[in-house]
Amino acid sequence: MVNSYSVVENEPIEEILNRILERGFATRPEGYRLIRADGSDLVAIMAAAARLRDRSKGRHVSYSRNVFIPLTNMCRDKCAYCTFAKAPTSKEARTLSPEDVLRIAEEGARFGCKEALFSLGDKPELVHRRARAELQRFGYRSTVEYLHAMAKMVVEDTGLLPHLNPGVLTYEQMAQLREVSASMGLMLESVSERLLAPGEAHFGCPDKVPSVRLRVLEDAGKLRIPFTTGILIGIGETREERVDSLIAIAEIQRKHGHIQEVIIQNFRAKPDIRFHGRPEPSLLEMLRTIAAARLILGAEMNIQAPPNLTPESYALYLFAGVNDWGGVSPVTDDHINPEAPWPKLDELEQQTREAGFILQERLAIYPEYIIHEFVAPPMWQPILRQHEQLTSTVTQTHPAVLT
Repeated sequence: MVNSYSVVENEPIEEILNRILERGFATRPEGYRLIRADGSDLVAIMAAAARLRDRSKGRHVSYSRNVFIPLTNMCRDKCAYCTFAKAPTSKEARTLSPEDVLRIAEEGARFGCKEALFSLGDKPELVHRRARAELQRFGYRSTVEYLHAMAKMVVEDTGLLPHLNPGVLTYEQMAQLREVSASMGLMLESVSERLLAPGEAHFGCPDKVPSVRLRVLEDAGKLRIPFTTGILIGIGETREERVDSLIAIAEIQRKHGHIQEVIIQNFRAKPDIRFHGRPEPSLLEMLRTIAAARLILGAEMNIQAPPNLTPESYALYLFAGVNDWGGVSPVTDDHINPEAPWPKLDELEQQTREAGFILQERLAIYPEYIIHEFVAPPMWQPILRQHEQLTSTVTQTHPAVLT
């Protein structure tokens, strides 16, 4: 075992990669070396990451057919890169009514969607009078209480499986939402405390304190919630801080085993954000980060990179170790990145196939987590129905695919 940063820094990349592939994951010093690589070293790292992915995932790349339900776009945080959150004085600020939620979910069901992706601002009622007033109009005291009711309605009335992204929650709130969801998520984004400083990405964001977000990941593990997390690159973090974030995720996963997917997401500049002039990460920056993530997180982890955020070249991510495209909607926009439309499903299938892989639909909960340990009793039958329907469809379309 290598203990010295300097030894790893000067070691031939082939020796480092052989050791990682034998062990099954990279250490922090090895991760630092991986994330700094260029040239032929980067090519070798990507090849090793793809080889590690193939051990567990083979040539199958998954996606979830979802419908996006932006429950409320008011938020108490002020992230420098966010275009989703709207000030309560904005004409675009709103909280969806129950009728709106059901209409969107029913349209998704008609188009064959199986996941209802609930995204929302973090506890807007704590700072915005308008958010409190809208909740009271619908008969609820908090956003989390309203989310619980809407998720329950959607699964009961449409059969869609809710995946919830409600921000930072208490242990008790997560336990309640577990009863009405197939999975939940919270992007770690970064463990860098620097990003909380004035002028940085997370200044003015009480819910982006790294220790707070890591606590949510830990609580999700204790509650046995199939969980999505990930990092956001290009928001002012260093390459080494990306590794630190991935190591933190890996350590929690080794302890609890509940993190079903990790997203490597690239920052996109938009005209209406504080970081409108910030340069976006290059394709090479994404490739090196994806490959490092695969080698740090290991063969079993599902690693995702959003195809709509790099529309011209996302197929190259397959050669760096990804095995999932995330949620792709035939119905609704990506409300987090509205300027970046989803690829059409036939285009996604073609790009995946031309790279030598098979596109395979999945649910909001990955198949390996459809066991009683990770499913709340009220959700067992809805999940099982969707799983059996999807399994039947996949078997008819691709008889050689095992599900």
